[in-house]
Amino acid sequence: MPASPSTARAINDRLALRLLQQEGPLTAGQLKQLTGLSRPTVADLVERLTASDLITVVGESGEQRRGPNARLYGIVADRAHLAALDVRTESVSVLVSDLLGRVLAEASVPIGGDTGTGPALDRATALVERVAEEAGAMGVPPRESDRVWGRLHTVGIGAPGLIDPATGELRDSAGLPAWHRRLVAALQERFPQARVSVENETNLAAMAEQQEGAARDRDTFVLLWLGHSPGAAVVLDGSLRRGASGGTGEIGFLPVPGTHALPSATDCEGGYHSLVGAAAVAELAGEHGLAGAAADPGAAAVAVREAARVLGEGGTEDDAARSARFLDALADRIAIGVASVVAILDPGCVVLGGELGQAGGEALAARVAERIHRMSPLATEVRASGLGGTAVLRGALLTARERAQDELFAPRER
Repeated sequence: MPASPSTARAINDRLALRLLQQEGPLTAGQLKQLTGLSRPTVADLVERLTASDLITVVGESGEQRRGPNARLYGIVADRAHLAALDVRTESVSVLVSDLLGRVLAEASVPIGGDTGTGPALDRATALVERVAEEAGAMGVPPRESDRVWGRLHTVGIGAPGLIDPATGELRDSAGLPAWHRRLVAALQERFPQARVSVENETNLAAMAEQQEGAARDRDTFVLLWLGHSPGAAVVLDGSLRRGASGGTGEIGFLPVPGTHALPSATDCEGGYHSLVGAAAVAELAGEHGLAGAAADPGAAAVAVREAARVLGEGGTEDDAARSARFLDALADRIAIGVASVVAILDPGCVVLGGELGQAGGEALAARVAERIHRMSPLATEVRASGLGGTAVLRGALLTARERAQDELFAPRER
């Protein structure tokens, strides 16, 4: 059955908007060429989208002749404003962008473990408000429309823990602060017209790596997040897999050799977390004479980065040997989890993400790849993250932008 005129218009409008988003400003003639639509159809959709305040003339194409085809049309970037949050156990980072994803303002605040739930929520929401106000003060005038600066359209949050697939809410997880679970409601109350949603931080990092980072050429891969606690995100045939309870990738609970106990339903200390969590890596660094003897989680990334630097840039013979032994020992631990994932999923590619994955870079990825080659008959690339610690924010922003565009680019009856 052929599409109705209204459905055809909606499809054409979406196609044109996506092209303008991906390619940048285009003339009506270029839209005709890229879409394959007729000149009258393109003229109609340009008029429709301009009247809907979704596109506007942003310049001229440089063609010699003048006329409608010489005008460059672009997305009205300040039609909607987006916020992305990276929520950690002891901090929050926020950035605000326009509809095209251009970052306009960003900031972070620490939230200590002894901060009460109410004060923590106040600090987090105040940060979002402050960054939004800063973005609005950067030379962008208010618009006479339903969306103006200071009124966020979409807020995307990345947080540790499980997301309930039925409700989309962050589930109660042992060890996570109570304010994490109440943040969505607090932001929704502060920005009642915004669309606020939360997603697991590792899943967002995987989305960012696929669109902007190390997995841009992969439809199937696994992101192994190496940070305060390990996690994994699974992308199969282009789709993120969450599992029946939202727990796909909770690799910290994976029982592994080399630990003193088994993990429990409420504690991953006996699992893979005990081998590659930041505290364990810092302790391992101390055992090899590197920074981190106090098992401070914050020292783990510093130790890994320094070891990779020494091997890459050169150092004393003792420093090089010590760094190599440390990265070899760390790669042994990481490979245990990677080999388990490869045996079950055969993803063909594993990206080492998070602060530790980025810190180790190619030196660590190559060592893990060598071990996987020995341990598994399945061909598997191991890549270093292209985004590292920024991946969660980038993923939250990409998700927020997609949701905003789904609504704003939807057909409107005229």
